[in-house]
Amino acid sequence: MKQKNPVLLLIGLILLIAGILFCSKTYQNSYAESVKIGNILSQIKTDISDTEKLLAETTDASVRQSLEAALTALKEEKEALSAEKLALEKPYSYSLILLFAGILTTIAGIVKLTAKVKPTAKTDLTKLAQAGLLAALCYIGFTFFKIDIPVGTEKTAFHLGNVFCVLAALLLGGFWGGLSGAVGMTIADLTTTYVTSAPKTFFLKLCIGLIVGLVAHKIFKLGKITNKKHIAGITVLASICGMGFNVIADPVVGYFYKTYLLGIPQDLSAALAKMSAITTFVNAVIAVITATIFYLALRPALKKAGFLKTE
Repeated sequence: MKQKNPVLLLIGLILLIAGILFCSKTYQNSYAESVKIGNILSQIKTDISDTEKLLAETTDASVRQSLEAALTALKEEKEALSAEKLALEKPYSYSLILLFAGILTTIAGIVKLTAKVKPTAKTDLTKLAQAGLLAALCYIGFTFFKIDIPVGTEKTAFHLGNVFCVLAALLLGGFWGGLSGAVGMTIADLTTTYVTSAPKTFFLKLCIGLIVGLVAHKIFKLGKITNKKHIAGITVLASICGMGFNVIADPVVGYFYKTYLLGIPQDLSAALAKMSAITTFVNAVIAVITATIFYLALRPALKKAGFLKTE
């Protein structure tokens, strides 16, 4: 019998140790500075709001001119500090992603070493290409099709990224689908003002894909079913399971993540969790409906081309 290779476990342990060290360093340095700037930004936003109220109530031309100049200066300072805060937050976000990747890789290495099944074959390049395409669609769905909802110094959003995260799991299965959503949406966070949410996004989108894939392909064998009503029903059920998890997990995980890992005040984290629950529910409904329509439309062509997942 072929001896099992511990390389994946060793890589995971290296990533895990590096992630822990990187997290500790960046949290104490750059992220601590970003928190201080965040407090200053909160005060500036209050000053802007107060100045705008005074400006609306004042009729004296000279006073208005002075207030307008002050308001312009405050807004410019706000923009400059926001950019500085975002730059300081990135290293800590990267370190958290490295830590999560180390944890996942370590778990995968342990499973591979203890599994009784034979080692899997080389990665299917076709599936890798499909995963890359769907990761790009997840990125586009979030980056270019979203409506931001500010909550204090943080924000949440209505977006279409989850549509392609669910679709990826339906088309490729739980692992590749979850990985597509996790990678695409994480890159979207890292390249926008949602940089601090990237580690949370990686974890949650991977879970969405795994759940949708589990229900669709492991439990109900979606690729082998021929009855159209059953196909539609299972597609909807799997999508609901994945997005139902996200509706519950996103605000809950987000609250603890922002409170205990990012050090955001509990009242702001609670307010953000409440708003996130609303946006996440709306995003979930859109994702279930749209991903189901896309899958049912693409399935005949994929089956004909031999790309339909059957296991």
